[in-house]
Amino acid sequence: MRTLNKLLAPHLKIAPVLVKRAPSLTLAFDERRKSRLAATLDNGEEVALLLPRGTVLRDGDVLVADDGGLVRVVAAHETVLYVRAPNALTLTRAAYHLGNRHTPVEVGADYLKLEYDPVLADMLARIGATVEQVSLPFQPEAGAYGGGHKHGHDETFAEDYAIAQQVFGEHHGHEHPHDHDHVHDESCGHGHPPHRHAHR
Repeated sequence: MRTLNKLLAPHLKIAPVLVKRAPSLTLAFDERRKSRLAATLDNGEEVALLLPRGTVLRDGDVLVADDGGLVRVVAAHETVLYVRAPNALTLTRAAYHLGNRHTPVEVGADYLKLEYDPVLADMLARIGATVEQVSLPFQPEAGAYGGGHKHGHDETFAEDYAIAQQVFGEHHGHEHPHDHDHVHDESCGHGHPPHRHAHR
């Protein structure tokens, strides 16, 4: 059994004909975010996926097997909620409420897409969004604060990540002009134990 243990960096250009000839591996989103996986290529060959933890594969990625062979990643069609809204405000509210629930969301110019969930479908309908249950590939946003795999051909990621880091630095990297108690716990993401301190 071959092992797929390397993800080609997006800046490495490969001849399109080689990618086209490579066997494909069709995976749903839940499978594409697993770094250890027994899978079957679309040609029936069984393979083992062994990638660095935190890697999230995207449609069009190219993997390299331990024998040097290439494998092309395809995002599978899966059951998702396709969300539209009559205006930008409603779509923005929908995105806010989904983000508040830490729900993976694919963001388009005029739509949102998320894994099927009847409770969330009802919530979205109540705020005025139109929700359809459809079968489509699902590619949610990468975490703006660096969670997950920093992916080179997500065109907006580098900019979003830089902005998020700048905001984080501005908030935590200098003295505050106001006094307030601030409690850090494990969920804060700073890497230190819970404690209370006052900003000055």
